[in-house]
Amino acid sequence: MTEDTVRLTTAQAIIRYLASQFIEIDGEEMRLCGGGFGIFGHGNVTCLGEALYDHRDVLPLYRGQNEQSMGFAAAAYSKQWLRQRFMFCTASAGPGTANLLTSAALAHANRLPMLMLCGDIFITRLPDPVLQQLEHYGNPTLGVNDAFKAVTRFWDRITHPAQIIQSLPAAIATMLDPADCGPAFLGLPQDVQGWAFDYPVEMFAKKVHRIRRQAPDAREIEDAAALIKGAKRPVIIAGGGVQYSRATAELTAFAEAHQIPVIETIAGRANLLDDHPLNIGPVGVTGSDSANTIAEQADVILAIGTRLQDFTTGSWTAFDKSARIISLNAARHDAAKHLSLPVVGDAKLGIVALGAALNGYSAPAEWTKSAQDMRKEWTAYVAGNVAHGNRLNSYAQAIGVVNALCDPRDRVVTAAGGLPAEVTANWRTLSLGTVDVEFGFSCMGYEIAGGWGARIAQSEREPDKDTIVFVGDGAYLLMNSDIYSSVLSNKKLIILVLDNGGFAVINKLQNNTGNESFNNLIADCPTVTEPFAVDFEAHAASMGAIAETVSNPAELGEAFKRAKESQKTHVICMKVDAYEGWTTEGHTWWEVGTPHVTDNPKVKAAHEDWESSRSNQRKGV
Repeated sequence: MTEDTVRLTTAQAIIRYLASQFIEIDGEEMRLCGGGFGIFGHGNVTCLGEALYDHRDVLPLYRGQNEQSMGFAAAAYSKQWLRQRFMFCTASAGPGTANLLTSAALAHANRLPMLMLCGDIFITRLPDPVLQQLEHYGNPTLGVNDAFKAVTRFWDRITHPAQIIQSLPAAIATMLDPADCGPAFLGLPQDVQGWAFDYPVEMFAKKVHRIRRQAPDAREIEDAAALIKGAKRPVIIAGGGVQYSRATAELTAFAEAHQIPVIETIAGRANLLDDHPLNIGPVGVTGSDSANTIAEQADVILAIGTRLQDFTTGSWTAFDKSARIISLNAARHDAAKHLSLPVVGDAKLGIVALGAALNGYSAPAEWTKSAQDMRKEWTAYVAGNVAHGNRLNSYAQAIGVVNALCDPRDRVVTAAGGLPAEVTANWRTLSLGTVDVEFGFSCMGYEIAGGWGARIAQSEREPDKDTIVFVGDGAYLLMNSDIYSSVLSNKKLIILVLDNGGFAVINKLQNNTGNESFNNLIADCPTVTEPFAVDFEAHAASMGAIAETVSNPAELGEAFKRAKESQKTHVICMKVDAYEGWTTEGHTWWEVGTPHVTDNPKVKAAHEDWESSRSNQRKGV
């Protein structure tokens, strides 16, 4: 170490440091930070903007249209890179930064790295109160940025330039840690951004990171192996952590060696190919009859890389109460859920160690065959469900058309509403790691913005493939401006806008609980005097996309072929029915709050019917 220093502003030092961080992926070194998304305001343009301009060639800055959608794009980028790389988001003080709260929560729930560099009030307080400052009379240190403490894994307010010598490495260590991975937030007061400090030159030396692989404890492996060896009906639940650990090959080899059926969570979709004989289908509320039947019958459940969210567990009714759960997870918080036998460690290392400890164990052949027979029945159901002809248009039919025509390496993105359930249940995985169904935070608006971020990442390694976005009309109206972003940045998307006249899946839930349709479908809004549909084709075209409207799935197929040939973002619009065509099979119970007291006999009956399944609910922590 030398005592050489370089005098930089806080903002300059932050950006120079980010530019010097690299990561080794599959033997190749590349920048850890893929660049960023930014909307400038008075809180970040003068100092951070100046620093970013000087590094624009190595840290490309994408101009956002909305801070929330910037965060969604950053989250999708890191998901596409399997959490090995991240993007930053920079926003001004006040409302610009506040708009990032939702996307920070999404990244936190999904355990995704994202760095936020956000303007803050002046540390000196000499100009207080400043534009967009919230004043708390009894606590002058409290502001909008403190709200991010609840939705980030790392939070700091930089009150002196020297702080970043400690804070930046800590933020990056958090974002790269398999157990603690999530968003990091740095509040950058407007005056501190421009203050200068003599930083050690070594701080900006090239650093190559590697994702840590924590080996599981040998005794936990022994306990897990002993439990599996005694199993007559074992099943593997494969979550998103399998992909983040780059352990899909090990999962497949483990399942094949021990003939254990595999079922997938929403985040774990595309862990196995659709036609793999041990892929029994998706599990849970948005699952399959095949997966949910064997989940209910299993005596030992090996949960790998999943946080066991309620849509996976059917609010903990999907499993027999006597079934034992083994949870292999890098995060001890997830590994210990619901009285599981915990195996804390990396999924890849854990799968290999557990396989070695099983000493030739194989699941009973009749159990595995039974699971495979059920999967054949589910495959036949899906084939009929996605088929089209003389039927009303549905989500499932649109999914089937695209699935039949897309390239195996195309990436599918959707979120919230009814589409996550329909994609999870009906999509046939053609290539590993090609499905992004955001249901950790179930966040409307992620679809198009997330598609843009995913396409930026995809273009860095597979530029000749496509990112395909499924979005409903409600989510489109909530957030659509990144159609314009994708055209501006030449990051082509194929976007399917499926219009069912409002928030149809919530209307379905409303009806299923005995309530009348109210304020979900546009036609059922009492304050709407004359319902009308949006011209999504014209709207998308106004943002520079190629856009067309089709009437049925057959026309959709022809339009999709044109979209595949297109060189820029292509939007295809089709109306689907709000009531008919939903996937009706495969669902487990899901706990929702229903009225315990009501004068409506339909609501009362629905409440009693809903509560009748509560007796199956496991009581755990």
